[in-house]
Amino acid sequence: MTHTTHHRVDIDGRDVFYRQAGEPAKPALLLLHGFPSSSHMFRDLIPLLADRFHLIAPDITGFGQSQAPARTNFAYTYDNLARIIQRFIEVLGIGRFALYAFDIGAPIGFRVAMKFPERVTAIISQNGNAYEEGLSDVWNPIRRYWSDPTTANRDALREIMKPLAIRWQYEHGVSDLSNVSPDGYSLDAFYMARPDSEEIQFDLALDYASNVVLYPMFQAYFRRHQPRFLAIWGDKDPFFLPAGAEAFRRDLPNAEIQLLNTGHFALETHSREIATAIADFLT
Repeated sequence: MTHTTHHRVDIDGRDVFYRQAGEPAKPALLLLHGFPSSSHMFRDLIPLLADRFHLIAPDITGFGQSQAPARTNFAYTYDNLARIIQRFIEVLGIGRFALYAFDIGAPIGFRVAMKFPERVTAIISQNGNAYEEGLSDVWNPIRRYWSDPTTANRDALREIMKPLAIRWQYEHGVSDLSNVSPDGYSLDAFYMARPDSEEIQFDLALDYASNVVLYPMFQAYFRRHQPRFLAIWGDKDPFFLPAGAEAFRRDLPNAEIQLLNTGHFALETHSREIATAIADFLT
C-alpha cells in the first residue's frame, strides 16, 4: 500500500486526523509537522518513502484537520500536545518507530522520545531545534512576550499569522521560487484564518518558552540514550540557525548533519534529497 490514505481517530474524546502509507509490517516512521502547517507538508515525502516504511503523519491538535478544542476547555501547551501524540501512538498500537520532527514538531517529538525511549529507533530533525544557539534574532518579539506577556506584546505578534507572513516563511531563503508550490502556504493561511486559530497560536507562542526551559532535559536524553540522529536543515532558515543543527553533535557525537541550500520549509524544494537521506540513514 504505497498510496496515501486518510483517517480520523478518537484520542480521549478528541478527533485527530492523520495520513498514512506503506505496509504496517514495515519499519514505522512518525512524521510531526510544524507551524503553521499540517501533515499536508509531507504530501511529497510520503510517496517517496512508502515502499520502504510505514509512514504515519498526524495533524497536531489545533492544526490542520485535527480538532481544535475551545481554549476554555483545553490548555494549548506543548506538554498537552505531546500527551495527545503519546496517546495517539498507544491507540494506534505503534510499537518501535523512527521520528521525523520539524519546527514545533521537534519539542513535541522530543517529549515523546523521552516518554518512549525504548520505542524510538532513530530521530530525524528537519529544522527542529534543541539548543539556544539555534534560535535566531527573529525570535526577539516572541522572547519579549515570554518575559512580559502583556496584551501589547501579544498583539505585536499578530502579523506572523497573516497570509503574507506565512508565505514569507515558505519562500525566504529559496533561490528559485518556482519550486515552491502556493498550495502549502495558501492552505496554512486558510487554517490560520479560522475562528480562534490566532489566539490558539498566541497561546502556543507564549508556551514555547517551556521548550527552551526543557532544552537541557532534551540534551540529557540525547546523552543518555544516544538515539541514531540525523539533522537535515535548510541552512537559510530565518528561525533556526545552522548552529542549532551542528549543536546536536555536542551530545550525540555520531549524529549526521546535512545542510541544504534552502529555507525553513525544506521539503518544498528538497523532498527528493531529504527522502534519499532518510532512506540511507534508516537502512
